[in-house]
Amino acid sequence: MAEDGEGSSQRLRSLKSRLIEILSADPDHVLQHADSLGLLTDQQYKQVKAVTDPSANIRDLLDNVTQKGDASSKIFLQLLKGNAMQETFPMLDCLCKLPETHNQSTAEKQRKREAAASEDVTPAKQASRGGPSLVEEKQLMKLARNIGTSWKEIGRLALDIGTVKLEQIEEDHPNSHRERVFAMLLCWRTSQRQEATAARLHALLCQDDWALPPDSIDFLLEPR
Repeated sequence: MAEDGEGSSQRLRSLKSRLIEILSADPDHVLQHADSLGLLTDQQYKQVKAVTDPSANIRDLLDNVTQKGDASSKIFLQLLKGNAMQETFPMLDCLCKLPETHNQSTAEKQRKREAAASEDVTPAKQASRGGPSLVEEKQLMKLARNIGTSWKEIGRLALDIGTVKLEQIEEDHPNSHRERVFAMLLCWRTSQRQEATAARLHALLCQDDWALPPDSIDFLLEPR
């Protein structure tokens, strides 16, 4: 069962008080990423979103994830160790230094470290290996400024994002068009994982009826 993240729920519970302290600085950011990974049902998302106290917001989110078991807890722990979260919450660096709470053989631990290293490819690592660069959040924010009122059509047809998800994004960001579009692009990037390259996003946005003007997306092809 180790492949399914055995012991991850226990570890997440042991970190609960620490995570509440760290993540309550920007609970909406955490909730948005967790939802894009499918860690919450629509009802759970709305319930957690409705909580106004930041600490209670994170507490409820953690409770929902741990109650789903080790597989969901493992995904959430991997999210916290990812580049986007580490940049937003520098104190999360402590997670990378904590020992595992469940028993594993030395060979099993080594195997997992090697598997994680092969899967966790940040944009900088991807570029250093000579492969296509994964699109970065700052690029998505710049792109969000260039997408107008047809953003939902682009989301459905170009990015293959469901109507329900797009309506949820619109509901979550009623006062900022740019934040709505950014959330949509972030959802696409999360769903595509290692295929979410800047070049691929450019290709999707420059074809068919939803094609954006070249000068609004060509920056995605510029070397970084």
